[in-house]
Amino acid sequence: MKVVHGPQEFRAACAEARKRGARVGLVPTMGALHDGHMQLVAEARERADFVAVSIFVNPMQFGPNEDLARYPRTLGADLDRCREHGVDLVFAPAPDAMYPAGFASKVEVSGLTEVLDGVFRPGHFAGVCTVVTKLFQLTGESVAIFGRKDYQQYRVLARMALDLDMPIDVVGIPTVRESDGLALSSRNRYLADDERERALAIARGLRAANGAFRDGERSVATLDRLVRQPIAAAFDSIDYVSVADPDTLAPAIDGAPRMMALVAARIGATRLIDNLVFGEDPSP
Repeated sequence: MKVVHGPQEFRAACAEARKRGARVGLVPTMGALHDGHMQLVAEARERADFVAVSIFVNPMQFGPNEDLARYPRTLGADLDRCREHGVDLVFAPAPDAMYPAGFASKVEVSGLTEVLDGVFRPGHFAGVCTVVTKLFQLTGESVAIFGRKDYQQYRVLARMALDLDMPIDVVGIPTVRESDGLALSSRNRYLADDERERALAIARGLRAANGAFRDGERSVATLDRLVRQPIAAAFDSIDYVSVADPDTLAPAIDGAPRMMALVAARIGATRLIDNLVFGEDPSP
């Protein structure tokens, strides 16, 4: 496995792989890798011949009061995981390599970014789109794999790649969960044992609403209540619970054939997100 830190080294390595006739698969991450990330790597291996993983805690997507300083950084362990799972190339740049002095550009997507996390994390998606645009530019023609736990991010990046004619096939894979239903997240390591138990309320709410949907329930208010009640009882605060259209993320309407729930809620200083497309995604 090759590890590079410079953007141009990364570009050259991806170009060399394509020159050999290999399809490149990209897995963008912020490190603190867990089994969910390894599922993304496995998917990239299925779809490509040469798998590249980026590890970069992107300061541009964190707000002034968010957890940039304490976000887990475990590069040594991350590299070991990548080696164990057959990754070919790791790109682990420093912030000043991605954002050199005088950096003054950003990429924005309208519409999909103006709801949900776009409301509660102003500027977040501009930071995500900017860094991913840079990664896509450096990687070149490839397939990029994202987890659908960050469902809004996945939809935004797919829209961006389509709108800007990027030669990137953006693929989202279903949320990877613990056996008890908790969505895998690097931020789970912030949770004390009792907080982790409380966090399972999200899975309970999604499971209840998904069961009702499968049984024919199409009332948005009812599905919202089923998701929200256990979360409200267990979490310290809720940023949002939204029953939405899976394509547009606009609020769903009663009777719609497809609906999903998206959740962001907080236990202490830890913010967790999750989602489920009713009747399609595996139940937590």
